[in-house]
Amino acid sequence: MSTEKLRPLLIVEDDPALQKQLRWAFDGYETLTAGDRESALVQIRRHMPAVVTMDLGLPPDADSVSEGFLLLEQILAHAPDTKVIVLTGQNDRANALRAIGLGAYDFFSKPFEVEMLGLTIDRAYHLYDLQQENMRLQQMQHPDVLSGLVTRDPELLRVCRTIEKVAVTDATVLLLGESGTGKELLARAVHESSSRRRERFVAINCAAIPDNLLESELFGYEKGAFTGAAKTTPGKIETANHGTLMLDEIGDLPHNLQAKLLRFLQERVIERIGGRQEIPIDVRIVCATHQDLRALIKEGRFREDLYYRLAEIVVNIPPLRARQGDAALLAHAFVRRFAAEQKRGSMVLREDAIRAVEAYAWPGNVRELENCIKRAVIMADCNQITREDIGLDEAPSDDVVALDLRQTRDEAEKRVVITALGRVDGNVVKAAELLGVSRPTLYDLMHRFGLK
Repeated sequence: MSTEKLRPLLIVEDDPALQKQLRWAFDGYETLTAGDRESALVQIRRHMPAVVTMDLGLPPDADSVSEGFLLLEQILAHAPDTKVIVLTGQNDRANALRAIGLGAYDFFSKPFEVEMLGLTIDRAYHLYDLQQENMRLQQMQHPDVLSGLVTRDPELLRVCRTIEKVAVTDATVLLLGESGTGKELLARAVHESSSRRRERFVAINCAAIPDNLLESELFGYEKGAFTGAAKTTPGKIETANHGTLMLDEIGDLPHNLQAKLLRFLQERVIERIGGRQEIPIDVRIVCATHQDLRALIKEGRFREDLYYRLAEIVVNIPPLRARQGDAALLAHAFVRRFAAEQKRGSMVLREDAIRAVEAYAWPGNVRELENCIKRAVIMADCNQITREDIGLDEAPSDDVVALDLRQTRDEAEKRVVITALGRVDGNVVKAAELLGVSRPTLYDLMHRFGLK
């Protein structure tokens, strides 16, 4: 006798005869039954079934679909990965489409063929398993502090390993990258991976504060130091004592403050404006900028000695257009996130939308992609997001060709594998089908190219 536990299948049906028929037809599962919305929710909470079949017409008013739609929304709110197969009345296409729009997996019109429903149930379980495997793979990509960073790009993964290594030290880190590439996310990861994680992380944008106010924001001031200084106020550096201070857009720091910051970095003491007392500060410094600091040094706009104080560890963050496959992978992740936030049910990117995302250069990087997908999720008319919803035109991108044949072949294979994984949201089975190879072959390629 097999001891393998049967998988739970919830059947929500108020007709006892049909309920019995479905239980008999699907005895390969642990069939759970419910005749109304409340008892169905009890079964959902107790057993968390991966697949649910449900009639839209439920008590107390079986002729209305209001109770059925309410149950559908509650199921997907409580367990959004559940595959719900809706059973509707004959010629009830409008409600079937509405159910799909809310996030139902599929629908069948009564009367239906049990064999066809069985095949759909099997496919729903298979899809559920693939999605769970995909989520497990994604969770294995980064340490907890970098869980917000979605990438398969080898260069950015090297950046992540660098962050892990330097975080346990007190070295000053300089993050270089275009706007929207995730500099603050990495700065927070440095803090959360360090021994200072229980202390404060304080960030200040040097470009967002007027020059005449930036000094008091950084160093603080004593009572009466200037007109309006009604009380002694510590600055950001002092506030971050024992923690981490992020100086964002350090390239915009005024020249007169560069000397004062350099002295602090050398002596690790500050004086508030209007004060005479030296205050010792123990703080980890992380700086970031989208500007070329070496070019600013040549122009006389940035002190060279300050640069070398800040550049103990320099981390270059690649732009999104250079991260192979990441645009599609991030787009999938943002769709899931914003669909949940906006309560749009289960939403997916259509093939033309994915290709448009891959073709676009994303000058605003991840921030631009995030805003674009959020707008598309809000504006899409159905649960499939199209290229028109995203508002992008597909355009070919130029590839740089190397002359080493073996290296070119390896790089091309790696690029195609990463692109395929990004296009199918990290699903190894679908990526193998897309590439026309077996799953073991794809795993071998991923291992060879260092892709998790």
